[in-house]
Amino acid sequence: MLQQTTRKTSRIKSARIAIVASAYNAEYVDGMIDAALLVLSAGGVEETELVRVPGAFEIPIVARKLAKRKRLRPEAILCFGVILRGKTTHAEQIGHSVSQSLAGIAIDTGVAMIHEVLLLENRSQAKTRCTSTETNRGTEAAHTALTMVKILRELN
Repeated sequence: MLQQTTRKTSRIKSARIAIVASAYNAEYVDGMIDAALLVLSAGGVEETELVRVPGAFEIPIVARKLAKRKRLRPEAILCFGVILRGKTTHAEQIGHSVSQSLAGIAIDTGVAMIHEVLLLENRSQAKTRCTSTETNRGTEAAHTALTMVKILRELN
């Protein structure tokens, strides 16, 4: 069952956060971006780098490039996309590939990859998870990013 977001916002000083977001299904992805930016701002993040890519499959290559950057390397990267299932297995293949790639990037670079590339059954699920204020995955992703920055800083 999809749970309502009820976390308090952590405040992080000078956090470097990036968002890599799919332009495909933008009506839903934009809802996650907007919700995330509100939480990040409330958490003290002054500037968030946003990179738009054509679709979900392109998210990992850009996330990897950002995570391996020498200057202005993000401490966390929020990855947003919406994949809607169709009549073939294509959506599932994309979802699995993106998940595996983001996990590998996080492990290889030490940069937190906040995975909100959603593989959904229909537009109703997308609306609930991406445009609702109570269950928006962008809100949850931003809280997770702030928490991961704090944890990773403490471990250094």
